[in-house]
Amino acid sequence: MSQAEQARAPQERRKVMVIDDSKTIRKTAETLLSKQGYEVFTAVDGYDALAKIAEHEPDIIFVDILMPRLDGYQTCALIKHNRRFRNIPVIMLSSKDGIFDKAKGKIVGSEQYLTKPFTRDDLLGAIEQHLQ
Repeated sequence: MSQAEQARAPQERRKVMVIDDSKTIRKTAETLLSKQGYEVFTAVDGYDALAKIAEHEPDIIFVDILMPRLDGYQTCALIKHNRRFRNIPVIMLSSKDGIFDKAKGKIVGSEQYLTKPFTRDDLLGAIEQHLQ
């Protein structure tokens, strides 16, 4: 298999976690990524996600910022402060695209910030960029 083919093919079914309180967003991301060969796990909020992260150990995490109970910033900070999970890339998802929101995402340790509505190429580009 060539390097280009290896880059396109998800290695050992890469695991992706999508955390969002919107069922539509979770389902859309899950459908788009599953069609590309990724194993996708979803969570409705940060609390739900933390248990699933420990169970499934995803390779990359997409997290919505505005969620009830535990928002995306808090969820990201908890992931990044855990020795076992701190190296998992976390991509923030938000309908806000302000500079303050992006800066706050960096402060809590996120690797990237995607603005909703995102495209299939946005998700795949983030995965390619952070899982090389």
